[in-house]
Amino acid sequence: MNNNIQLVVFDIAGTTLKDNGEITLAFQSALLEYGYDIPSEKIGPLMGYKKPEAIKMMLQEYEDDVSMITVEYINTIHDHFLKLMVDYYESAEHLEPLPHAEEVFTWLRHNGIKIGLDTGFSNEITNVIIERLGWLKDKKIDAVVSSNEVPAGRPQPYMIRKIMQAVGVTDPSKVIKVGDTEVDVNEGKNAGCLYSIAVTTGAFNREQLLPYNPSFIIDGLDELIPILQTHTN
Repeated sequence: MNNNIQLVVFDIAGTTLKDNGEITLAFQSALLEYGYDIPSEKIGPLMGYKKPEAIKMMLQEYEDDVSMITVEYINTIHDHFLKLMVDYYESAEHLEPLPHAEEVFTWLRHNGIKIGLDTGFSNEITNVIIERLGWLKDKKIDAVVSSNEVPAGRPQPYMIRKIMQAVGVTDPSKVIKVGDTEVDVNEGKNAGCLYSIAVTTGAFNREQLLPYNPSFIIDGLDELIPILQTHTN
């Protein structure tokens, strides 16, 4: 099949993997351990960011002594977050793909379209998730990139570019990005993707996504297939 779309890059938590609030809770707990009591509504909008960058943003708002905000201090808090998340993903009884995620992967594979995942997590967390879901070893996806494997996380385009290189796609206008946050939308735009599609299954609802002008807003991954079908022949 000759496709105008060669690659779809998905976010993980909130887009292809069900998030029951455990990421926000771990982030909140890691910051509270160091004396920062941050409400969850402040944390949710940061979920798509590279996690050390999100921690820095919170410290800039909640730490009065700017001399405290060092790389070492940020990394100390991030290490605590990492431990909480790795422990969670290793021990959770079930890691549940979001509805239609694996069905969409199968459709893409059947239509010769490559499948990539990118994430604001570092690879210590990502590797546990992907191993438990079996998505790489079972060839459900082609590539996965974590935010610590590139020079900068979202909204910069480096993760998408790394996935493109890994799967042999050179033209970003043949790539679609799908994610649940502001920075997912802007990552796709900054990479020059044909579409940057927002999904309401994660951190942002439709009203919160609208100001960032995604190409489409969908309420479930099953709505992605009709969009893609208009570009396959």
